[in-house]
Amino acid sequence: MKTLTYYVACSVDGYIAHTNGSHAGFSQDPDYFSDLFATFPETVPSHLRDAMGIQAENQWFDTVLMGRHTYEIGLKEGVTSPYSHMEQYLFSRSVPESPDRNVNLVAEHAIERVKTLKDGSGKGIWLCGGAELAASLFAHHLIDQLILKINPFLMGAGIPLFAGEIQQTALELTNRKIYDNGVSLLYYTVQ
Repeated sequence: MKTLTYYVACSVDGYIAHTNGSHAGFSQDPDYFSDLFATFPETVPSHLRDAMGIQAENQWFDTVLMGRHTYEIGLKEGVTSPYSHMEQYLFSRSVPESPDRNVNLVAEHAIERVKTLKDGSGKGIWLCGGAELAASLFAHHLIDQLILKINPFLMGAGIPLFAGEIQQTALELTNRKIYDNGVSLLYYTVQ
């Protein structure tokens, strides 16, 4: 069975992006990114891997799940297949067809699709964004792990880690790293 990990950056007050989708305020420190990309090379979008000299094989994930708003960040820049080095799934009820043949569109039965993916073999599944998708998967007990890159600022308002209410759930801290730029990388297993 594959592990589903919600690996995402957030502010101290739990927002993954501003209301307009921007990521202003998140650390852009090159030493921090260098360490992250060495640990999670597959999380670097395909179109940036060559430019950044990242040739490493996928370490954690071979499948990526994206909500529509997360996917549209790259789409606005003309990137239709952001993680071509992984199996890609776009979850949206409003997108009529996938913008790219390498991106699987899931418009219905999202929970069933994710259960099927988790039953597969291989590396893990990365939920890279989508507060609504995260809340839905969490409510169905499909998220096994959270890896949060907590950036040292308060956003005040924006897109939260989870859209809407979620059930109070205990998390076990399994690993951590504090960077010189103040970012805390926290690994939690969902209990």
